[in-house]
Amino acid sequence: MSETMRSDRIRQVIVAVTVLAAVVLAFVGSGVLGGTPIKDAAGGAFASDATVLAPAGAAFGIWSVIYIGLFGYAVWQSFPSQAAKATHRSVGYGVAASSLLNAVWIGCVQASRIAESMVIIVVLLVVLLATFARLRRRDRRGTIAEIVLVDGVIGLYLGWVTVATVANLAAWLTSIGVDGWAEAPAWPAIVALCGVGLLALATAWSGGRWAPAVATYWGLAWIAVERWTGTPVEPAVAWTAIILAVAVLGVSVWSFFRRIRRADDRRAK
Repeated sequence: MSETMRSDRIRQVIVAVTVLAAVVLAFVGSGVLGGTPIKDAAGGAFASDATVLAPAGAAFGIWSVIYIGLFGYAVWQSFPSQAAKATHRSVGYGVAASSLLNAVWIGCVQASRIAESMVIIVVLLVVLLATFARLRRRDRRGTIAEIVLVDGVIGLYLGWVTVATVANLAAWLTSIGVDGWAEAPAWPAIVALCGVGLLALATAWSGGRWAPAVATYWGLAWIAVERWTGTPVEPAVAWTAIILAVAVLGVSVWSFFRRIRRADDRRAK
């Protein structure tokens, strides 16, 4: 076996193991395997009524889609025929690192280590941004498997973690008693939400992929729902979230069709 083939096999195993670890820890974090559900862990710091940036509980249903997608990717990339594919060489270790970080994040929350969870989710966001940047360098349109299990899964993961990062920030600052993150008026939280919105807009502008925008829209929309119908009520946060969600989706749609036109122009030459 050549050194290149050995390297590919090692990557396949690492991706499979780290994704499996993330899925198992996710079951622990849901309470199915004996752990404390995330919304109840860490003294309820991540509950929907804990901060003004916490989304409604239904928002977390997106994790099921992401985990199923990650598991599907781990199985698909493990096939011998996929070992040497450029796509997996480009994003495989990014998927592995993000899965490992997600598992560590769940462990931190289960141990009520909110500050550490904040550090981990920031690193996770950076890893996903880097992986997405590598992914969007691929000019050609991929196969259905690539579109669903690579573009789709990594995009959803990135879009959701973008929103989850600011929610984690609110949970951490509220837990240490910083004002303005758990009740109205919540101007610091609104400023932070705008910062995340700008990051999501930059991703939408440069990437032209649907999945990150859809996941970001999903997270922001559920923040808006919770701030209108839940506790604490904060219409300013709700309106900010809705405006940003619509903007991200709109920019992503425009960038998507721009990317398609450019690809068609290149093929026509």
